Amino acid sequence: MRFRAPIRQNRYNIHLTIKRHTLDKVRACGLLIGASHNIETMSLPRRLPFLLWLLLLPSLPVMADEVQQYRDPDTGLMSWRVQQSGFSLQLVQMLPDYVAAIYSSRGLPPKLIERMRAQCVFGTILTNDSDATLTYRVADWRAVTPDGVTHPFRAKSTWVAEWAAMGVGFRWSMLADEQSFAPGDWMQGFTTVELAPDSEFDFVFSVELKDERHDGRMAKVRCAPAQPS
Repeated sequence: MRFRAPIRQNRYNIHLTIKRHTLDKVRACGLLIGASHNIETMSLPRRLPFLLWLLLLPSLPVMADEVQQYRDPDTGLMSWRVQQSGFSLQLVQMLPDYVAAIYSSRGLPPKLIERMRAQCVFGTILTNDSDATLTYRVADWRAVTPDGVTHPFRAKSTWVAEWAAMGVGFRWSMLADEQSFAPGDWMQGFTTVELAPDSEFDFVFSVELKDERHDGRMAKVRCAPAQPS
C-alpha cells in the first residue's frame, strides 16, 4: 500500500509517495518528532520534512570511521554519513523549493519562507549506537569552505529569535541546539549554514560520548543545488 500526499503552495506542486513498509520500519524504530509526537499521529504539514527524508534516505553500508556518500538516482540529491565508534551522523541535502514548500505549508509569512529558501539546509540525523549517553551541540559544528573561511552552523535558538522578531511564534523543524540522548535513540531536524546553493565545504563536527570528545570531518559536502538536476 502507498500513501500519496500532495502539497500545493503557490507555484509548488510536489507529490510524495511513501510505501507502507517504510512507515512500518519507521514505527519499529520509534521515530519521534520532538519529544513526544509519533509521526503517525501528526498532521500532514508537520510530517512533511520527515516524509521527504524517507524518500531521500538510502541504506548506506558504512565501515567504522569512514564517510559514505550517496547520490539518489531519482532526485540527484546527495547525502553523507559518517560512522564512528558508538554513533553515526548523516547530512541529507534539501532543495530550496522543498524547504520553501514545507514552511509555506505551515502558513508562515512570505518573508520567513524566502529567508529559509536562501539557506543551505540539511536534514540531519544522529544515532546513538553506544551503551552510554551521547551529547551534541550545534554550536560546535562548522563548514570550512575551500578558501579556508569557517562558517558556523546556525543554532535553532537563533532562528527562533529571528522568527519571533517577525512576529512568528514558530519553534518547530530545526535540530535542537544541544541534546543528550540515550543508547539506541536517534535525533533529527534541519540544520542550516549561510552558504549559497551548490557551495562545497568540509563539515567539521564534534560530539561527546562517555565523557570524551569525538571530532570528525566530512570532506567535500555540498549544499543542495538551486534546482534539481
